[in-house]
Amino acid sequence: MKANVLNLDGKIIKEIELPDLFEEAYRPDLIKKAVISSQSRKYQPKGNSPYANRDNTAFYEGSRKYKSPMNTSINSGRARLPRLKNRRFLLAGKVAGVPQAVGGPRAHPPKKEKVLVKKINRQEKKKAILSALSATANLDLVFSRSSKVPQNIKLPIILNNDFENLKKTQDVYNVLEKIGILENVQNAKSSKTIRAGKGKARGRKYKKRKSILFVLGNSKNYKAFKNLEGVDVVSANQLSIEELAPGTHAGRLTVFTEDAIIKLKERFS
Repeated sequence: MKANVLNLDGKIIKEIELPDLFEEAYRPDLIKKAVISSQSRKYQPKGNSPYANRDNTAFYEGSRKYKSPMNTSINSGRARLPRLKNRRFLLAGKVAGVPQAVGGPRAHPPKKEKVLVKKINRQEKKKAILSALSATANLDLVFSRSSKVPQNIKLPIILNNDFENLKKTQDVYNVLEKIGILENVQNAKSSKTIRAGKGKARGRKYKKRKSILFVLGNSKNYKAFKNLEGVDVVSANQLSIEELAPGTHAGRLTVFTEDAIIKLKERFS
């Protein structure tokens, strides 16, 4: 499988042979499983304190052979439940420390010991990433995510290594305009909306749409892509399934550099 390499003006300068990873079979089931597994590692454990609503003097001795002064439930016409030791009139024998009591603990509260991570096999995870990579070269899958690609461009989009040396957002903006994929960034910017609900007060006020993914060899000029709406930038060695298939849907419009293709081949050889 061959692909064209474009310069910063959007013109074809040469043709290269793509590695076999771009011919991997499309497996949406594995992609979804890998994305959910990756997202589950970010879940924050939560749970009640084991002493919540149990910090009291309630006591019950369930023995009929010996009736202590503190246990007045047996043969007293009252339910056999833990009661407060306080002998004052207002609290004499008040039930506490059980879920059915007023002010008692929850019956089955969430527990921080619960395992939240969804496990996945290594080979399944690797196959999912390869499948999502091959989906970036599938025009039908890219169009299914409402991405805009010119007819004269052959997927995957590969730029020469000069693209990694850009230091200004305006320079990246001009390159996307010359290639003909700037509309994806503009659509993501126009679709930005305010979230409904309490999420507005929790650091996620806006709902944003994903646009273009840039996979670079080893560039540190990530600030050049910072102000482009919906854009993600990642090095080839750190590329994960979440960037390739946001929302478990593969086929994201992706721009590679020549160096990134070489690094991907070395990583998944």
